Amino acid sequence: MFTRAIVRTPGKSFVRGLTTAELGLPNYEKALLQHQEYIQVLRACGLEVQVLEADEEYPDSTFVEDTALLTPHCAIITNLGAPSRKRETATIKEVLQDYFSQLEEVKDPGTVEGGDIMMVGSHYYVGLSSRTNVNGAQQVIEILENYGLSGSVVQLDKVLHLKTGIAYLEQNIMAACGEFLTKAEFRKYHILEITAAESYAANCLWVNGTVLVPQGFPQTQEAIEYAGYPTKVIDVSEFRKLDGGLSCLSLRY
Repeated sequence: MFTRAIVRTPGKSFVRGLTTAELGLPNYEKALLQHQEYIQVLRACGLEVQVLEADEEYPDSTFVEDTALLTPHCAIITNLGAPSRKRETATIKEVLQDYFSQLEEVKDPGTVEGGDIMMVGSHYYVGLSSRTNVNGAQQVIEILENYGLSGSVVQLDKVLHLKTGIAYLEQNIMAACGEFLTKAEFRKYHILEITAAESYAANCLWVNGTVLVPQGFPQTQEAIEYAGYPTKVIDVSEFRKLDGGLSCLSLRY
């Protein structure tokens, strides 16, 4: 169960963020409203939400999940793979020092982004992507092992981040699409198959028993509800235009 979350308000520079989505420029005012709704939903799920001010210097800084991995025993500051985002971790480190007595960091030449790390109980899957390299993944796994946790790597073929295509919903259930439907690493889990047409919704988010689902993907919502989870639907269309999803917008612990 989570008790807290950290989010960062999108800045006006948000519209210049990195993207491969080819969905057009995001609408800043609409993004602000969607972000406020996201915060309200997190609070409705029982979380105390810390809202950080916008950082205009870094257009992608609203995607705070990439900057750290928060575990029950330590916080790991990542080393972002996108050069334009490298220094986003500095302010997150300052924030986390107030809440975690054990703070670890991934160092060059390792790169890793939080969107590539999926927590499943005490085990952490680390995706090898264009943003997370082998050295970075190994550093994360070594840190986890020092705290009695475990980790393993997953080679990604097509998606930007691991959690772009798969989400752990607790109770041995995962929502997944595309390449993750056949990966050996996940055969021991019950997989809710997300269709190619609704692949964006594979980035859904379990928060204290409720699953947050992006708006506009009714088949995914139905499948998750059929599996026994209550859902909350959130419109994150403007964040999708910058390759962002529901998990990207918060650090939960």
